[in-house]
Amino acid sequence: MLDLPTRHLHGPGPSPVPPSVLEALGQPCIGHMDPAFMRVMNEVREMLQQVFGTENEMTLACSGTGSAGAEMLMDNLVEPGDACLIGVNGVFGGRLTDKARRAGGVVTNLHADWGQSFSRTLIKEKVAELKPKIVCFVHAETSTGTLQPFEGLADAVHEHGGLLVMDCVTSLAGRPVELDAWGVDAAYSGTQKCLSCPPGLSPVSLSERAMEKVRSRKTKPNSWYLDLNLVGNYWSGSRAYHHTAPVNMNFALHEALRLVLEEGLEVRYARHRRVHERLKAGLETRGFRYASDPEWTLPMLNLVSIPDRVDDEAAVRKRLLLDHHLEIGGGLGALAGKCWRIGLMGHGATDEAVDRILAGLDAVL
Repeated sequence: MLDLPTRHLHGPGPSPVPPSVLEALGQPCIGHMDPAFMRVMNEVREMLQQVFGTENEMTLACSGTGSAGAEMLMDNLVEPGDACLIGVNGVFGGRLTDKARRAGGVVTNLHADWGQSFSRTLIKEKVAELKPKIVCFVHAETSTGTLQPFEGLADAVHEHGGLLVMDCVTSLAGRPVELDAWGVDAAYSGTQKCLSCPPGLSPVSLSERAMEKVRSRKTKPNSWYLDLNLVGNYWSGSRAYHHTAPVNMNFALHEALRLVLEEGLEVRYARHRRVHERLKAGLETRGFRYASDPEWTLPMLNLVSIPDRVDDEAAVRKRLLLDHHLEIGGGLGALAGKCWRIGLMGHGATDEAVDRILAGLDAVL
C-alpha cells in the first residue's frame, strides 16, 4: 500500500476533497455501458446544468482534466481558417491561443497586463472590427487571480455570427457562472478546483448554436477522442459506445456535485467571498500586498506579491509543505518568483484554512 502524507491543499489546485467524494471514488467499478452507470451519467449532466446555469442538452464530463475540455472545444468549434479573438492576461489565455492555432484558427490576441481584466468596451470594439467566429476569454485566470466579466458580451459576438467561449476552470462552483443568462455558447471547467473533486474530468457545456457549428463542420476535428459528434452520442442520444469512460471518477463527480447543490450555490459563493475577505485582511495586516486588480480579484485564488524580506520564495513554500503540510502555489510565467498563489477553493474555503495559512506563514517568515 502507498504511504502518503496528508496535505492541506491551498495552492491553485487540486483542492481538498471531502471524505464522501473519496468514498464515492472507491465504490465498486461497473461497466461503462451498464444501465446503472447510464443513470449516473444522466444525473451528473442534470447537476452540471444547474451549476453551469444552463439548459444545454450537450452538457457532459469530458474524460480528462480541464486541458482536455479546452482541447475539446477548440478542436470542435475551430475550423481551419476561422478568425478567433482570444484574450491573454495570463498563462491560460496563451494556452487557448496555442490550442486554437493547432486547430487551424487564425488568432488575434487582446493583451492585458497580468492581474488586470479586459474592458468590455474594448472587447466589443475588437469584435466589431474582426467579426471573429470564436471569441474566447478566461473567466477566472488561475495564474493571476483575476476575474473577467462576461455579462454584456454575447450580443456583440452573436451579431457577427460568432460564438462566445468561456474557460471557467477556477470559477465554477466558487463564483456565479450563468451560461444561459450571459449568452455563453460553450464553456469548460475542471473537477479539481471549487468542485473539490480529484482531477480527471472536465465539465463541458455547449449551446445549440455551438452544436450547429459542430455538426456542420466541413472537416473532421483533429481529435477522434474528443470529437463531440462521437462523444455526444455516448453522453446523450443513442448512447453509442465511444470510449471507456473513467467510471469511478464520474462517481466522485456525482457526489461532489451533490454536495455543491446541497449547500446551495448562493451560499457557496458567499462562503468563498467571506473567507477570502478574512484571509485578505490577515495578509494585509502582515504587510502582504495583492497583485491582482482589486476590483476583479478572485475569492478562490489569492495572488499576493512576495514580501521584500523573502530571499528565497521556493524555500518558504518548501518549508510550509514539509514542516506544516501546507501547499501554496508559486507564480507562473511573468509572475514566477514574484508572487504566491493561495487557494481557498470548495471544501478548502473555511475559517480553519485561513487560520492555518496565516499561522504557517507566521512560522516560516
